[in-house]
Amino acid sequence: MTRPTDTHTDTHTGTHTGTQADLDCKGLLCPLPVYRAGQAMAKLAAGDVLRVECTDPGSLADFPAFARQRGYTLLSAETHGDVQIFYLRKEGDR
Repeated sequence: MTRPTDTHTDTHTGTHTGTQADLDCKGLLCPLPVYRAGQAMAKLAAGDVLRVECTDPGSLADFPAFARQRGYTLLSAETHGDVQIFYLRKEGDR
């Protein structure tokens, strides 16, 4: 389930990057986290950011490939314990 939050600031540039939405994919296995992220990204406007939380270790390889193939920007990929957190920014009309 995605839920919009306020805004996201790019930690690399410090600039505002648009609205942020959160997607909880904890407990889901491949290909569901990437599939659900694709559905959520389709609803966002250019410049908006999706924050995805996953517990599938394969997500560490899946999300960079997903971003590259779809033309999204992977702003960061972090691991906190068993949870992987990804920030993806939608570029253009994709």
